[in-house]
Amino acid sequence: MAGQISSIELQVQKVGQLFDTLDPLPFRERDLDREAEEFIVSWARELPRKTPLRIVVHMPAEESKSEQAQILGQAMRRYFHYRAEFTGGELKELFRTGRFSLIIGLVVLALCLAAGRFLRTSLPPGQLGSFLDEGLVILGWVANWRPIEIFLYDWWPLFRRRALFERLASADVLVLPRQ
Repeated sequence: MAGQISSIELQVQKVGQLFDTLDPLPFRERDLDREAEEFIVSWARELPRKTPLRIVVHMPAEESKSEQAQILGQAMRRYFHYRAEFTGGELKELFRTGRFSLIIGLVVLALCLAAGRFLRTSLPPGQLGSFLDEGLVILGWVANWRPIEIFLYDWWPLFRRRALFERLASADVLVLPRQ
């Protein structure tokens, strides 16, 4: 696999098809068109993770000589770099939510354990004290469901998406004229 590059191939009539036409920013700072991004990202997901990526854009020969075609690589790299940073921010926010949820969950668990023990010892011996104690233990652990879910599972997709955007941000973009 050494030296191998995975390519994503696109065909357009005009460079502008790749970018959001409603975005008022200058061309090199525009967002990619949603459909173009989905196409590129879905193909990149299918390619081997360890190989570098190349985005090959085929377009008419005249269009390939335009100023926009000349800065297409820079614009695409900037966009995917932005998406990687944004996804990194989402990951940080998820962990922040996880930490806050964990604190709340542990406090609820501690209170439930204490209340359950108190009820077990203060109620007359029998099923009711035991029932309430067990119920509060379950409630305490259920309160920790979300932080456990965040720290075990929810962060992986964001981590992978950020890595994919970073790969796309470092991809070579090649514009090829089509006759």
